[in-house]
Amino acid sequence: MRTVSELREELTRRAAEDADVRRRLLEDPKGAIEAVLGVHIPDGMAVRVHEEEAHTAHLVLPPPAALDLAALEAVAGGFSSAPEQVASPARPAP
Repeated sequence: MRTVSELREELTRRAAEDADVRRRLLEDPKGAIEAVLGVHIPDGMAVRVHEEEAHTAHLVLPPPAALDLAALEAVAGGFSSAPEQVASPARPAP
């Protein structure tokens, strides 16, 4: 099975070599990807293709984390189950 990176590389290569593939990717990204790579893209998934220009840079950010900043800070300290680090009613935490 090919990785997402491999699929992306193949699409980029094919679009660079074939003007029709490039045009199809810009006009109908999902249909073009399914036809060119032979994969199925779920109905609920959107695909956007951006064509770079000489004086424009694109930055793709990953999806937001499942936890917001406050939740991340709450778990950032980690957890230890070592007896000397676990507070109990009879023994205060170190």
